[in-house]
Amino acid sequence: MNGFAWQAFATNLGAAAGAALGVMLVTFLIALRKRVHRIVDVAWGLGFAAVALVSYVMSADGDQGRRLLLTVLTVVWGVRLAVHIGRRGRGHGEDPRYAAMLAKAPGHPDLYALRKVYLLQGALVWLISLPVQAGYYLPGPLDAWAWAGAAVWAVGLAFEAVGDAQLARFKRDPANKGRIMDRGLWSWTRHPNYFGDFCVWWGLFLVVCADPAVAATTLVSPVVMSLLLTKGSGKALLERHMEGRPGYAEYLARTSGFFPRPPRRR
Repeated sequence: MNGFAWQAFATNLGAAAGAALGVMLVTFLIALRKRVHRIVDVAWGLGFAAVALVSYVMSADGDQGRRLLLTVLTVVWGVRLAVHIGRRGRGHGEDPRYAAMLAKAPGHPDLYALRKVYLLQGALVWLISLPVQAGYYLPGPLDAWAWAGAAVWAVGLAFEAVGDAQLARFKRDPANKGRIMDRGLWSWTRHPNYFGDFCVWWGLFLVVCADPAVAATTLVSPVVMSLLLTKGSGKALLERHMEGRPGYAEYLARTSGFFPRPPRRR
């Protein structure tokens, strides 16, 4: 595919960086007022939505169908995630992860959080959203790559939304206190929400794969997201936190660590 607007895309990179930074700085100010930094997790999804909306405005000359598709996919995913995390954390104090980090912070804890959490997450939003930003400047109408990407995105969103709903319902039942969630999608994978994220961002990457040069340029984004989900702050961190809980070793033995499959026999 020829005619990709590299110069306009480069300009968009700056605008997207400003959007991601703006969301994180506003969130930081709100956190200072509320004295709780866990709300930065809400800003994660909103940062991607902001990048998509800014890119939509910046790319007025791009293909309208692809611009609308990318905007809807990114904003729906980002806002759903933000609402879910906001509801989950309502009425709770500081996240234990952030409390432990700030307790060991050298110097002023809030400034340390700004550098190590807010600005880092803003940079990751900008990096991971590269396929979304680039997709706004692809010439030509929607193609098979775009529809394949939308299908993979839909699978990912379903895993996230259904998995989150199943876990929330499980936790609302007092009889389940201290038990391991191993029902529904959680019997097929220990992390349906992280697998869903994985599918969402590989799906958005597929939208730009019609142009090999653009795909090569933005491949780093789904790779980084995959590493975060499996090796970084996602699966690996959560499983270290869950170690030692009653029944967790048996759950590990019978349930896939990431990609869904039927549970092994007990």
